[in-house]
Amino acid sequence: MADLVQYYGTGRRKSAIARVFLRPGSGEWKVNGKAFDGYFVTEQQRVSAKRTLVVAEMAANFDVVTTVTGGGVAAQADAVKLGVARALIEFNPELRKTLKAEGLLTRDARVKERKKYGQKGARKRFQFSKR
Repeated sequence: MADLVQYYGTGRRKSAIARVFLRPGSGEWKVNGKAFDGYFVTEQQRVSAKRTLVVAEMAANFDVVTTVTGGGVAAQADAVKLGVARALIEFNPELRKTLKAEGLLTRDARVKERKKYGQKGARKRFQFSKR
């Protein structure tokens, strides 16, 4: 019995988390059990999610199986991008320099700022009244 060969990477963006498994194959994508085009509906989301494999020129070499949770669809696409990059590094550490130069290994740390007490939002205050 042959073992399943796969490479794993975790990607995060805002509150979205993507678990990405790269398996040698023909370039098929599955996101939460759905077809790639059915899950990421806009072209921008599709391009963002596939960018890492396109830069590494390995789009046709791997089947990608992804589980994403949390956040919005755009943040999930960016989380998938980072997860694929980390899985590719696990597959071939020599790709690190190429991916790093493109900025694909950097986790985007921008998240929603918390609401503070005594204020209406994160920055906005309640209306001030002099009298």
